Amino acid sequence: MDNLQVFLMITYEELNLQNHKITELTNILKLLLADRNICDAATTHELFFRYAELVQAHLQVTENNIYAVLLSKGDQHAKNTANSFMSGSKEIKRIYNNYLKRWCKKDTCELIIKDYSRFLSDTEELFESVLDRIQSETEQLYPLVRKTTGDVVAVS
Repeated sequence: MDNLQVFLMITYEELNLQNHKITELTNILKLLLADRNICDAATTHELFFRYAELVQAHLQVTENNIYAVLLSKGDQHAKNTANSFMSGSKEIKRIYNNYLKRWCKKDTCELIIKDYSRFLSDTEELFESVLDRIQSETEQLYPLVRKTTGDVVAVS
């Protein structure tokens, strides 16, 4: 096993599948959360917390597997891109943590919605941040890792 394989223990297929699941849940949640009466449904809460777990897991996988390769094996462009994505991760985590603190009761997996219009606004900000990130990963990050590693199929 070479050094690259020590760092990368996930395939591009798995990364793309994570992105697909997050995008799918985002689209479903947008529809559910647009109806105030459905926001308080247990199923909506369950789907939202599944979404939250997927986003957190995906950010962690990306941090643990992708950035180190770009920083250690990449040229200056790759290193700059990794630093930019790490900075973006921090911003998404900030938005994500503020959102959870304001709108979620983690121990019971409930959404606590006192101001519905503010909730919708904050939710849209969260969803947009995550979806923009997914698009950037697909269009910029993954191709750069493939170029840097010379791998056109998978990293595992």
